Amino acid sequence: MVVVLGALSLLSAVAQTATEPVEPAPSIVDPASGSGGSVAAASAKPSGGNPAVAIAKPAGADVAGVVARPKNGEGLEGSVTGRKDARTMTLSIPAPRGQITDRHGEPFAQTKVVWYPALKFGQFEKADRSYVIDWGRKRIQQANELFGIQWNVSDEALWQHYRHRRWLAMPVTCVVDKTKRNEVQSKLMQGLILHPVYMRYYPQGKCAAHIIGYTGSAGKLEKGPINYGDPIFERAEGRAGLEMIFNKELTGKEGLLRQDYEADGSLVLKKYEKRPQPGGTIVTSLDMNWQKHAESVLKRYCDRGAFVVIDIHTGEVMAMASRPGFDLNDFVPFISTEKYEALKNDPGTPLFARAFQGGYPPASTFKPVVAITALSNGEIHEHSLIDCPAKIKIGNTWMHNWSKSPEGYIDVKRAIARSCNPWFYQVGIKTGPTAFLSVARRLGFGSKTGLPLVGETEGLIPNNQWMIKHHKRKMLDGDTANLAIGQGVMLASPLQVAQGMAGIANGGALPKLRLVKQVQRANGRVLVSNDPERRNFLNLDPQAVNIVHEGMMQVVHAGYGTGKRGKLSYTVLCGKTGTAQWGPKSKNQRLAWFAGFFPLENPRYAFAALYEGKPNERLSGGRKAAPMVSAFFEHFKKEIKKAITPPPRAMVIEEEGDEDDGRLLDDGPAPRAIPVEEDEDDGIIPSGDDPRPLRAIAVEEDEDEVPRNQNGRRPLRAIPVEEDE
Repeated sequence: MVVVLGALSLLSAVAQTATEPVEPAPSIVDPASGSGGSVAAASAKPSGGNPAVAIAKPAGADVAGVVARPKNGEGLEGSVTGRKDARTMTLSIPAPRGQITDRHGEPFAQTKVVWYPALKFGQFEKADRSYVIDWGRKRIQQANELFGIQWNVSDEALWQHYRHRRWLAMPVTCVVDKTKRNEVQSKLMQGLILHPVYMRYYPQGKCAAHIIGYTGSAGKLEKGPINYGDPIFERAEGRAGLEMIFNKELTGKEGLLRQDYEADGSLVLKKYEKRPQPGGTIVTSLDMNWQKHAESVLKRYCDRGAFVVIDIHTGEVMAMASRPGFDLNDFVPFISTEKYEALKNDPGTPLFARAFQGGYPPASTFKPVVAITALSNGEIHEHSLIDCPAKIKIGNTWMHNWSKSPEGYIDVKRAIARSCNPWFYQVGIKTGPTAFLSVARRLGFGSKTGLPLVGETEGLIPNNQWMIKHHKRKMLDGDTANLAIGQGVMLASPLQVAQGMAGIANGGALPKLRLVKQVQRANGRVLVSNDPERRNFLNLDPQAVNIVHEGMMQVVHAGYGTGKRGKLSYTVLCGKTGTAQWGPKSKNQRLAWFAGFFPLENPRYAFAALYEGKPNERLSGGRKAAPMVSAFFEHFKKEIKKAITPPPRAMVIEEEGDEDDGRLLDDGPAPRAIPVEEDEDDGIIPSGDDPRPLRAIAVEEDEDEVPRNQNGRRPLRAIPVEEDE
């Protein structure tokens, strides 16, 4: 549980215009906005245009132009005509913005106190226009020299601020940290101050940038006569991501500060009429270490890609990374036009959240959906054998296997392991697009996940109506064949693919995904807690689910599987590789996928890894995406083993003979299975046609034992592109 502490200790820092603000508490940190305060005053302008006394009208004031008698004898008392330069005002103090944290309380977004250079006018005896402007220009010049800025203020702005708002600081947006403040404090001319403000800060920089979002100013400071509730510095508001979606919960409640000034400009009363209440804390489901490592793996293995991990039991998103990204701190207190244009025009599109905004052909990661539908509907059975030549003519088009080689008669499990296109062409047409696309929709394809994400794609699962609208015809067998291998017009995000794998792993229901675990008050009280839920039932045959699980296990652990590089040393992983054409044909660009879940028994984690290929780059899911998965999960081997290992159970064995032959409840933990030594072959399941019984422990695959063409070379890819070995 994370609690924002010390907010009240910051109030004197942000409310005063002195240069010695109170230091922030550790949980209050940096960037974008600064909250503000407000001022209250009613102004009257006598004839002649000279400024009149601007005095607040508190409750109970019933005589125009006269300050009501202060309660308890505090504050100023006087008349407009007698105390023309006196002021009483009530300013609003924007509350510290709440935190956004990971599941363990590690902060993604915080608020801290920084300082802005500011002018603080006094009450001048000779307050003519030229004197005020000259006074301000000298201090602006010093600020530009000390802080290396270009503070440009018009003469009219200086004069009008003195006339109407000289009791308040006139800041420039230039962040001064504590070190710089201590360095220049003694050098400042009288009237040039460092004005404390709240600013948003993102301590993790780029980490989860597309999810967390950033803040910006909710509006410039007021000009002209002071009004009740004017902020003492600019308010902040969420502009993207969770910062925007949960802006209300993060904003908190503003406070009110009353200040009374004598005619000579001296402060005679400073009273907090209402303390600001810090914003709440948004506790995400993300694990900071997992998120950072996911981004590190993407950086190591690809220039552009995405990685998503979901807890199948709870539906929680543990990590969701997109590459490239950007530093959230670039947006606070504001981002320059030049820097923003550079981000927008970057060919890598760093502002684009590939993990949930990108729509891609799911390619062969979709094949388990077709297989599970065909099995559930009785179109095929576990041991049904289907002849798979190197190519099949559908209509007037020849559609190829990825290897350009025939696979012969194979069953569903080998078809999944080999990612055999001809098998899925035929079974997809036999099953029918209505059937397997309906299952796809129940697995979450073609609709948003419901997570609090900005710009999430729905993906695309077509139907006849869509085809008629966009292609002026109904779906044909060629369309069905393409859809059966996850290509054609079908689109899905990495998040949707991972969600679909979570549904296949569960087998009975699709878990409702969660990105936010709790919304807390600043004191830690839980306002909203999201518990695990079911999104919808899948209505799949349990035996069909088990068969597909075994086929996906063979993808990784069989000698002939296409995803051997994704295996883990400590558990049995079920996966599916995928490779697809993507983007404009002129670029000859491809995608590589590896998605799945583990362990085989009682699956806990589902995942999807995406690799965006460069133009003309030759790639496959097995070679490019699968290694990212093993690199990620091996890093957390100890932690994950603990999470997926079932608790030890006691054993009671009834024996007719000696009592010592059995185990009692208090005899210690139940014995564990002994790993079976593997024969010297290419994996749990050999490359031959007759599979042997499954074994408990996977062995390392011999990368050289892969199918070859007659000329001894590895087979060339055909169009559509699929896995190679």
